[in-house]
Amino acid sequence: MPTPPNLPNLPRPRRLDERGTVTAEAAVVLPMILLFTVGMAWLVSLGVTQVRAVDAAREVARMVARGESPASGISIGGRVAGAGSSIHVEQRSSLVVVRVTAPVHGPGGLFGFVHTFQVRAQAVAVREPES
Repeated sequence: MPTPPNLPNLPRPRRLDERGTVTAEAAVVLPMILLFTVGMAWLVSLGVTQVRAVDAAREVARMVARGESPASGISIGGRVAGAGSSIHVEQRSSLVVVRVTAPVHGPGGLFGFVHTFQVRAQAVAVREPES
């Protein structure tokens, strides 16, 4: 193996002091993780509210199409859709159309000061013939 040529004595690079870098990285990363977690909780809350609104609309449409009163259907649908929801029943000649609007509040009620988002659902059922 050949010997390397003589190199001049270069000063060794000084080691950088890395104390505190973990703290600085954590100070940047932790708020991002918290923001991501709250965003995901908000999306889950949005999805759950949408599913509840769809279920309420379907249930009310079925009940009214079977011949029950719209008031009793709205009562049951209000329990399914949750507090603050509004249910509108439209009876046509052979169809029952139900529209549900439900507010989406922040996850765990954390952001009560933020404007609520409204989800909407609609269901249509064919009236059953009366006997």
